[in-house]
Amino acid sequence: MPFLKTLAAVALVAALVWLVCPAPELRHPPGGRVAAQPRQIDGPPEALGKVGDYDLTAVARYEITARVLSTKHYWTNHQKLVPYDVALGWGPMSDQAVLDQLEISQGNRFFFYRWWQQPPLPVPEIVAHASNHHVISANREVASAVARLRRGQCVHLRGRLVNVTRTDGFHWNTSTTRSDSGNGACEIFYVEEIAVADELPVDRTLAQSGREAAPRVP
Repeated sequence: MPFLKTLAAVALVAALVWLVCPAPELRHPPGGRVAAQPRQIDGPPEALGKVGDYDLTAVARYEITARVLSTKHYWTNHQKLVPYDVALGWGPMSDQAVLDQLEISQGNRFFFYRWWQQPPLPVPEIVAHASNHHVISANREVASAVARLRRGQCVHLRGRLVNVTRTDGFHWNTSTTRSDSGNGACEIFYVEEIAVADELPVDRTLAQSGREAAPRVP
């Protein structure tokens, strides 16, 4: 019994260290970037059912391949529905040369970026190529994968953009455009599928030419 108690204590400490001190960021050669653009198909509102006390209504199908810029685990503020926010970047906001000139953080359900002297990109370009996602996992496999994400990984997510309501009058609406910023600009993302890789799916020739790729349709 003492051995089992010691083993349990060690496991608990290891879990706490993992939560407080996440794995270091994965770095990639400057100039490489995720070329694909997020893909969204709008449609009529569709009730997806309840998650706990919350009702979900899908307003669009959505998928994205992007670099993980940051993740944030929340213990309050609707954490039972959305335990993790994931900030994602694509195009120039997945380029190591650009990201090295930005300080990226998350807090209070927002995604922040700061620069020291001049922004590495025009601000509208930053806004159009990065977004904070409030992730609602459709199953345990997705939830586990989201919890293990680390900065610098490439992730492909597929699911629905949803609006959230509750019988007490609470409502939380998703963004449906990549060009907004500030309050209400985050995507509320009901994720049904996830794939993660340590390498970026980079078209370096395209990235070095300065041209953007057309959206990739599976």
